[in-house]
Amino acid sequence: QVQLVESGGGLVQAGDSLRLSCAASGLTFSTYNMGWFRQAPGKEREFVAAIRRNGGSTYYADSVKGRFTISVDNAKNTAYLQMNSLEPEDTAVYYCAASPLVVLSTTPPTYSYWGQGTQVTVSS
Repeated sequence: QVQLVESGGGLVQAGDSLRLSCAASGLTFSTYNMGWFRQAPGKEREFVAAIRRNGGSTYYADSVKGRFTISVDNAKNTAYLQMNSLEPEDTAVYYCAASPLVVLSTTPPTYSYWGQGTQVTVSS
């Protein structure tokens, strides 16, 4: 049984940093690309960042480029999202997801497994 468990969310002020973690089990972690998505109230789930299985390639949404960094630790079966210079517009539930595709993808249907989400709230 595949499980992705996010942690690290919370309430912070604008300009602060947070690091989200996504612990994976039940799958061969190193054979999946990992992605982070977010969903704010009343909005559709949107792509945030993705990283290839070997950690060599990354891709970011324009809204977070230069502020967020995605990484993986294959030895720990864990993906991370380092979020710096947080803005109120970053407030959302953040989800990690695993994709079996060879190429990086920004679309949710291409991800096979999802975590339950962790809330990030940024106050102004």
